[in-house]
Amino acid sequence: MSMTSPKLQRLGSANPRLCVYIPHLPEALEACAASGDVATLLAHNSNHWRKIVTLSAKIASPDDDWRTFRDQQFFRQVALVFSASIEVGACWHWIGGKDNQARFGLDSADWAPLAGTDDLFIDAERKLLLTPYPDYRQLSNQKVELIRQALQQLGFYGVR
Repeated sequence: MSMTSPKLQRLGSANPRLCVYIPHLPEALEACAASGDVATLLAHNSNHWRKIVTLSAKIASPDDDWRTFRDQQFFRQVALVFSASIEVGACWHWIGGKDNQARFGLDSADWAPLAGTDDLFIDAERKLLLTPYPDYRQLSNQKVELIRQALQQLGFYGVR
């Protein structure tokens, strides 16, 4: 019988500004956790993970320089969470995709969408963001900008 370590349930900051909940694990999870950088995650995984990280960086970055944020700050301010339970803490929680939202017992049909959209939802009190899955086809730059505007109004990008 071999001893295996329990599966890691997250990557990134212990005190994140944003938790991004993803329903599947990346390849080389232990190496990614040990390195603590996005480059390792992207080197071991498909373009699918590049899309997730890039869209998350576009939303979490405090300014328009999301590339530098992604490459240098991402895992200092963001956590990728793979479990189906919302972490306790003061951070915002982003759950993208209907199947992923169902893992948490959430149904966006119960929420009022952001003005001008039918698939972006924010609950400021619970600090929850529900969107389509983080993929360019479903979450366009226009939608990212609407999310950023709403989060800006709610003080997300303020000093921590």
